[in-house]
Amino acid sequence: MKKTISILLTLLFVLSFGASATADDYEIAINLKTLSSEYWQSVSSGCDAAVTEGVVIDVQGAAAETEIAEQVAQLETQLASNPDAIIIAPLDGDAVIGVLESSGYEGVVVFCDTDCAYEKKVSFVGTSNEQAAYTGGVYGASLNPDTKAVIIYGQEGDNTSNLRKAGYERALREAGLTPVAMLSGNNTTDGATKVMEDLLNAYPDGINLVLCHNDDTAIGALNAVQAAGIDGIAIIGFDGNASAVDLIASGDLAGTVAQQPVLMGQLAVETAVKALRGEDVEVNVVVDTVIIDSSNCQEYLK
Repeated sequence: MKKTISILLTLLFVLSFGASATADDYEIAINLKTLSSEYWQSVSSGCDAAVTEGVVIDVQGAAAETEIAEQVAQLETQLASNPDAIIIAPLDGDAVIGVLESSGYEGVVVFCDTDCAYEKKVSFVGTSNEQAAYTGGVYGASLNPDTKAVIIYGQEGDNTSNLRKAGYERALREAGLTPVAMLSGNNTTDGATKVMEDLLNAYPDGINLVLCHNDDTAIGALNAVQAAGIDGIAIIGFDGNASAVDLIASGDLAGTVAQQPVLMGQLAVETAVKALRGEDVEVNVVVDTVIIDSSNCQEYLK
């Protein structure tokens, strides 16, 4: 009797495990820059939305976008299980390439949001960051004929940060402008608040436009401006988070370059699945952006 019960329990375990992940499932590991921000939670939601029968995903992310070592450790663990595909939003391109090469991973590699110069990648899914920031810079420069702009970019050395900064710089240069200053806000609200406080102290009468790496940065800059009681500074964010669009609706932020993070996550998973099925995939899957300002923010919120 005891032997019969033991066999039944073993069969139940096998059946219950097979219900969640069978030998026929495509197992896709996903490692995003973090899961602690609104933007990356939206990307993760898009990944979830793309899951269909026969597809199993494991989504992880570092505690913050500064935690490169944590992402490396997570990737090492995920790659050790040899998933069929891995989708990565790299915090540091060289570090991620090092993990992929040292692991000997031979599966499908897709980069999301931030591209990486990895020779074996199948596709990059994301925004054209340089061009998107350029459109935001053009919009920002058009708000004041006497524009005095600062750029608060992201993590030092990060590819996305470099591209967005380059796009902003190109827009200002074509408008005949030179940024008053360019500093890193480390992708965080608190980091941007501190940077903006320093900029306001250094240039008390010399700033009327702030071009930001993301919406968290824009909110940090806004916090500093409001605390200082200063009016007349237009702040442009990047991402299109609902929190930022609410502030555009209230007149606190001038605009944001809206990405489509849910769509980005969805397309990343769909691209990986297509590659696993042997279908043709595009080397670059571009997710379009749009400028959100007071003229269209209510429609966007709906």
